[in-house]
Amino acid sequence: MEFCVNALLESHTTADSPEIDRILWIESGGETLFVIRVNDADALPRLCTRNDLEAAISVGDLRVLKVDPYAKLPQLEEDLPEKHRRIRDEAWQIIEPLRSLPPGEIFKSRVRGRVITEICSRHKVSMNTVYKYLRRYWQRGQVKNALLPDYGHCGGEGKPRRSLGGKRGRPNNTYNAIGVGPGINIGPEERKKIERGYKQFYLTEDKRTKRAAYQATLERFFDVGHEFSNGSMVSVLPPADELPSFRQFVYWGSKQQDDAEVLLAREGNRRFQLRYRAVLGDSTQMAFGPGSVYQIDATPVDVYLVSSLNRKWIVGRPVLYLVADVFTRMIVGFSVTLENASYVSAMVALLNAAEDKVAFCAAHEIRISVTEWPCQHLPEMIIADRGELIGHNTDQLVNALGIRISNAPPYRADLKGIIERSFRTFNDDLVHTLPGAVRGDRERGDPDHRLQAKLDLKQFRQLVIYKILQHNRSRMDSYRLQDFLIANQVEPIPTELWAWGIQNRSGHLRQMDDNLLRLNFLPHDEATVSLRGIRFKGVYYSCERALRENWFSRARQGTWKVKIAYDPRSLEPIFLRLPNENAIEPCMLVAAEARFKGHAREEIDNFFRRQREQKARSQTVAQRSNAEFNAQVERIISSATEQSSAASDGQSKRARTRGIRDNRHLERELDRPNQILAPSLPVTEPEHAGAPHADNREAADIGASGTQPSMLEKLRKQRDQSWNENEN
Repeated sequence: MEFCVNALLESHTTADSPEIDRILWIESGGETLFVIRVNDADALPRLCTRNDLEAAISVGDLRVLKVDPYAKLPQLEEDLPEKHRRIRDEAWQIIEPLRSLPPGEIFKSRVRGRVITEICSRHKVSMNTVYKYLRRYWQRGQVKNALLPDYGHCGGEGKPRRSLGGKRGRPNNTYNAIGVGPGINIGPEERKKIERGYKQFYLTEDKRTKRAAYQATLERFFDVGHEFSNGSMVSVLPPADELPSFRQFVYWGSKQQDDAEVLLAREGNRRFQLRYRAVLGDSTQMAFGPGSVYQIDATPVDVYLVSSLNRKWIVGRPVLYLVADVFTRMIVGFSVTLENASYVSAMVALLNAAEDKVAFCAAHEIRISVTEWPCQHLPEMIIADRGELIGHNTDQLVNALGIRISNAPPYRADLKGIIERSFRTFNDDLVHTLPGAVRGDRERGDPDHRLQAKLDLKQFRQLVIYKILQHNRSRMDSYRLQDFLIANQVEPIPTELWAWGIQNRSGHLRQMDDNLLRLNFLPHDEATVSLRGIRFKGVYYSCERALRENWFSRARQGTWKVKIAYDPRSLEPIFLRLPNENAIEPCMLVAAEARFKGHAREEIDNFFRRQREQKARSQTVAQRSNAEFNAQVERIISSATEQSSAASDGQSKRARTRGIRDNRHLERELDRPNQILAPSLPVTEPEHAGAPHADNREAADIGASGTQPSMLEKLRKQRDQSWNENEN
């Protein structure tokens, strides 16, 4: 079985609570190792053998833990208070001479005791202090941040404070100045009354203010009697310093209430469902074994890609990051991105080096076995150029993960020749055979390679994975076998070199908690909690915590920001940072964002950028259309105003408002011909057109034009006669 430094071993051989040991060091042959009990305040390292551990595992008395209780969050430097960092750095300086001892020497008691004596003399500290720091360093993962103080465990968060004879909480200076007592403590009886009053007077559809609900609670539950005043029964209240304060009422009343429950009670179910519910429709000589040294670098790939959203869109050339193990030449991790070379892209490649490759390949629709790509660990040291891994950002890898960073001098690519050669191999064997590849300088008349692009980002990543798998199982004729490899008849194949190194040169690979890896490697940003979900870069997400705590209903009253970590390689999940609970929580796309599922984040960002550009280009047309619309509205309103003013000139308000019902009836009759959708049929003349109808012979009903008046004209005439009679 493979054992790694920092791995946790849990024993169940006793009837008491489980005993947990941490592997501190593995000797070069891998047969003996040192462990320390992590839950023992007086523990010291002890020697174990591989055979004993494997035997205990085989019978079930021992198991390897996957979750490290000391992989605590937050681990980011900016999240640490200055005082905590100062305490950590002082303790680090004290145990530095012990850490600088040759490998394994620190576990020899005589050597360790001599160095500790020198430390006590130099730093003027006690031996117990040195052992306290050293033991904490060992027990908590052998990283610098293990020496951070445990101030987070102080106090009684979430527990009610006990009274020691005086008033709990901050004294009221105003009351003290006028000689009033400090107030009362809230006991079980007072708390029960406050909760009843809060529910009865505040959590109702009457929508009382908290001040009004507070006053009503005092009058109902804290009065000492009643008296008559102006014929009414009035509650008699004790002095103010003998009553709960308004702040106490609000604190204890709302302590057990969820925001959604408050809204539901005050707004009612119908209004709550309408307004407040959630709307979610890496030179062999440098390395001793696997994981001793990784090399990392990036290069623009000489091939043009298209977008998976719209394959007509050419998105340009990707950037390829490779992480290679120096001892075995194995490609242990990679990253393909449309972003320029950056610290974030480098961290994504390092995260991939520590990921489970079987699960990673399965996510890209490629099935492999563990032996085909067996690396999922962190190294002891990383070699890079003077680019992404230089500056204060790399302090995170050193302090939180215990990885040493070495940057090659300028113009010295030969110092990381392994990774440079890997890029050339990728170009020769893969890239230059692809459609859209750049093959030398383009001359006049040559076809444009950009127009030949056919692959999208996901397809190119699949090709890179297949090339890495092919490289890891291929023989390397340029690899110089050392004498011990020749003696063991090891073939210069990355997977065989890795397997031999795990058995004979182990102790350099490191394991870390998955959440801790994501926190330290993935980029961080802020997302906005809104009624439609957790919005990040134009896309909406959701998670169990948000649903459980009704975030999206609360967001209808106002949005707020949350800290997240995100993987630039994929759109989902993003990870919600929960620093107070030592965890991060994945957030997936909401159902309404299913259109983006399976696409790369860079493509979605490119989509939103194109949308903004199209909106900007159409702004001129929209403004002209609005101007034309406003002009027509103003013309019609002006004409109507002029006509109405002329018609109503001299009329009284009473005359204008009288007869609205008759006017409505008449206007409806006048407008009916305009509502006919089909064209009217032609009117045919009767046979005896010359003879007038008997009902239409009255001379008074003949119009001035000689035509017979319509029914509408008769109605209008009757209305005018009625108005004249009423006015007279």
